[in-house]
Amino acid sequence: MITKDTLIGDLIRQKPEAVPILMSFGMGCVGCPSSQMESIEEAAMVHGFDCQKILEELNK
Repeated sequence: MITKDTLIGDLIRQKPEAVPILMSFGMGCVGCPSSQMESIEEAAMVHGFDCQKILEELNK
């Protein structure tokens, strides 16, 4: 299960099919070096996105 604490870098390595989902929310940071150490919650806060909605889509 993907949680708010999941690091984006780990998610992309383990589940590359998550990239289009993240990008559909406007998270173009999937290739950004900081994404390797940034959680989904942190990235959502920085970009002003709803973390819960992102998690719902990623866990479908």
